[in-house]
Amino acid sequence: MGQITIYLDAETEKHLREAAKRNGISQSKWVAELIRKQTATVWPEAVAELAGAWGDFPEPETLRRATGNDVPRETF
Repeated sequence: MGQITIYLDAETEKHLREAAKRNGISQSKWVAELIRKQTATVWPEAVAELAGAWGDFPEPETLRRATGNDVPRETF
């Protein structure tokens, strides 16, 4: 297993400690999970579940029918 050293300012370190504690995991594991999430090459399951959640977008002709007629253009 690889090891890295990171340098954090005091405020960032405080946020890291609080986030790890909130999640009940070590700081190292919290950082590792963050890296995994940020470098994932597949869509999260929640995004995949959206497929088919709404109907197809209307064709341009259908959209144009609902807008009415254009006003006559001015000639110069």
